[in-house]
Amino acid sequence: MDPLKKYRRQLRIWRNDRRLQREQELYEREFAAQRLVLPNEEAIRRHIRKKFPLLKPKKKGSLQILTVYHHYNWEDESLRPSLEKFGPVRHYDWVDRFDHRQEKEWHRSVKEAMNRDLLDWAARNTEEAKADVIFSYLSGELISPEAVRELSCMGIPMINLALNDKELFAGKIRNGLSMGNRDICRWFTLSWTSTEDALKKYCVEGALPIYLPEGANPEIHRPYDLEKTIPVSFVGQCYGNRPAIIARLLEAGIHVEAYGAGWPNGSLSTEDMVRLYSKSRINLGFGSVIGFSDAYCLKGRDFEIPMSGGLYLTEHHPELERVYEIGKEIVTYRGFEDLLKKIRYLLDNPTAAGAIRQQGFERAHRDHSWEMRFEKVFNIIGLI
Repeated sequence: MDPLKKYRRQLRIWRNDRRLQREQELYEREFAAQRLVLPNEEAIRRHIRKKFPLLKPKKKGSLQILTVYHHYNWEDESLRPSLEKFGPVRHYDWVDRFDHRQEKEWHRSVKEAMNRDLLDWAARNTEEAKADVIFSYLSGELISPEAVRELSCMGIPMINLALNDKELFAGKIRNGLSMGNRDICRWFTLSWTSTEDALKKYCVEGALPIYLPEGANPEIHRPYDLEKTIPVSFVGQCYGNRPAIIARLLEAGIHVEAYGAGWPNGSLSTEDMVRLYSKSRINLGFGSVIGFSDAYCLKGRDFEIPMSGGLYLTEHHPELERVYEIGKEIVTYRGFEDLLKKIRYLLDNPTAAGAIRQQGFERAHRDHSWEMRFEKVFNIIGLI
């Protein structure tokens, strides 16, 4: 790498690390100063019962559900079919109605028009058939605090999902407003975050948070009866340290096939991606957050690969220990030499690798489907 580019990259990482550290320290101090306590499930239930005293649970399959999210590359295959297990789904996708690609125009005028259109859509759908819940996957980049507050006045429980709170709880600031969840979270009934260390931030901002990871859809993410012809594969974008690590593996004589945006092989369809998991003896994962030196978060592939019957080898971080038995259901590595050592061991010991693959598959099916995540959230709220 060019020395100047390397210096600029290191400086950017240092600044990101400092910003994240300061943000975390600020919220830690505020959390302590306000004598806040992280809510457990029972506390969440009590809070919601006070807010919606007339809420009556329904049978699973009978909920009227409004959803607000865009299908980037996985949402319609994971979120929607899982939500449909609980009842009819009416879906709002702003990209069907507005051009989200024009970034500058979006923030200047299209965002405001989209917010008005969303409110009109929600009002019409509530009038046509009483909605029981609104589920969204939104951030301050897409919706204003005023629009979320107006949605909350409809008297319907609202759940917002956030999968990138590690670095984007506040995120970029435009005109004094957070493009993350900082300024909008207080208006949702329940803020669902996959980032454990964001819980205190939500509490300080007056929100009611719940920590739940991503999941997978067993109807999509399933094993295929295919010969394992690929020693190691990776599916994901080509950025950060990923190309360098894969290049080093290739230099060490490990055959790796990488797919996704930026790789020579290009991207795969969802079905081809899942089939690749079955054709691979090892499925590689990276848990780091781009642009930071030591920040990690759970990824969708942490659940999709084991549920697809793939042997999963990914970067170690503490949150993985909450969802898997490390070394028995998935394998983790710390640094390149450890990665290389474990790849060679797993390739040389197919019986041990097969046992880990099977136990990871069973754990994912038992505990980590999107349907199970929604079941828990809807039950805590009192919807089912």
